[in-house]
Amino acid sequence: MPRPASDDRQKIIIVTGMNGAGKSTALKILEDFGYEAVDNLPLSLLNRLLKTGLDSEHPEETRPIAVGVDSRTRAFSAPEFLRQVNALQARPDYDVTVLYFDCSDEGLNQRYSETRRRHPLAMDRPVQDGITREREIMAPLKASADFIYDTSGQTIHDLKRRLGVRYALQESSGLSINVMSFGFARGVPRDADLMFDVRFLRNPNYDPDLKNLTGREKAVADYVAADANFDPFFKRISDLVLFLLPLYHQEGKSYLTIACGCTGGRHRSVFVAETLGKVLEEKGYRANIIHRDATYGHPKE
Repeated sequence: MPRPASDDRQKIIIVTGMNGAGKSTALKILEDFGYEAVDNLPLSLLNRLLKTGLDSEHPEETRPIAVGVDSRTRAFSAPEFLRQVNALQARPDYDVTVLYFDCSDEGLNQRYSETRRRHPLAMDRPVQDGITREREIMAPLKASADFIYDTSGQTIHDLKRRLGVRYALQESSGLSINVMSFGFARGVPRDADLMFDVRFLRNPNYDPDLKNLTGREKAVADYVAADANFDPFFKRISDLVLFLLPLYHQEGKSYLTIACGCTGGRHRSVFVAETLGKVLEEKGYRANIIHRDATYGHPKE
């Protein structure tokens, strides 16, 4: 069993197991959790990677590391792998955990069939031959692993939830939310998950006293908020967003971008984005506010 983690030790997760069992997916999930992830790293370079992090100018800011190692890795040897892992685990400044990812033969065959890939250990033979050979090679690693994850019949979201129980870092375990204002005149943001068109609200651009201001300033905010449609509209979108956030988080989503657009991205969308961000923060969510077009020269809205 792994030793209890200490806050001042370098946290290292070594991800290994059967090809096709979800190791690369697990590394991407750990990267979302805040780990520095490196896949298919030759064992000879592992100590160099760790030493680089500890010798940085700000060692206290060194992120935990997740490293993928398997039978594809150059010069892979199960005995050498175990020797190096044992040496790392013996060091008092490292907190090392080995995760082994497995899957049934049926599940692995199905995944190889779906991706139309050959098994790396049986390039000119049936996939099952490669699976059988790999199980023989990897058996010592499975026997010595700290935790075994069987991904048979599991989805990516299932795996993310399972890994999150043990390995989600406190500061990165929640849903990362961006609330963005933008102008339709410069195109819609491609990474938006939710998008609200606020061009129906009264337009400050036609007031000469407000034209050169932005939605972050009180005069513009008051002007837009005075629209009779603003309150019922904003209540509906804020209720919708607050309803969806826990569902997105439960589904395994790590990032969410909520986009609010007006014509130029300077007045109405900025005010709505700022107001929505405040509501989210009041409800305990961290919201990063981005005004994509507010500083651009603005066209006639």
